[in-house]
Amino acid sequence: MSGPEPALEVERHVTLPAEVADMIAIFSDTHSSHGHALEAEALAAAREADVVIHAGDFTSVAALEAFQAECDLLYAVHGNADSVAVRDRLPATRVVEAGGVRFAVTHRSDSGETGLALFGRSHDADVVVFGHSHRPTVIDAADCLLLNPGSHAQPRGNRPGFAVLEETETGLEGEIRDPDGTLVESISVSTA
Repeated sequence: MSGPEPALEVERHVTLPAEVADMIAIFSDTHSSHGHALEAEALAAAREADVVIHAGDFTSVAALEAFQAECDLLYAVHGNADSVAVRDRLPATRVVEAGGVRFAVTHRSDSGETGLALFGRSHDADVVVFGHSHRPTVIDAADCLLLNPGSHAQPRGNRPGFAVLEETETGLEGEIRDPDGTLVESISVSTA
């Protein structure tokens, strides 16, 4: 791959111009010692997305850098299984405003759904992106949507997953998919 290096943003709060985020791909829990472990539709989504959000647990710098090489813009946090070198590069939490939606990103909450919803409210988020359980999950928490894309590479007894959201006139529409593209669950985030 030639050309400039893809950007890995380390700022904790990023607001992107609306025209930048027509497609957002969301991943978590790569758990790789050597690469991004992306394949099929998951790899295509990472390459085609205007913005990629990752909720942590790359595990290694090699996995983080391989992921970064596939994305135009990668906004990530570190997880509990990430090496010290990955933790040094990534924050534990961050806020990304993209596609007219405010995402609060963390790897996990020790207080479960309630803690995640409180985290979202404290950041005035429309969507809380989280990982850790490796279970694709969409929960309407009244004030915000809780979204775990699952793990595309290490599902640990769950269905493998990643999420893709596309901008519409009223917000974002999308779905959690298996890496082969099979629909797991639909997602709708209204900004109206």
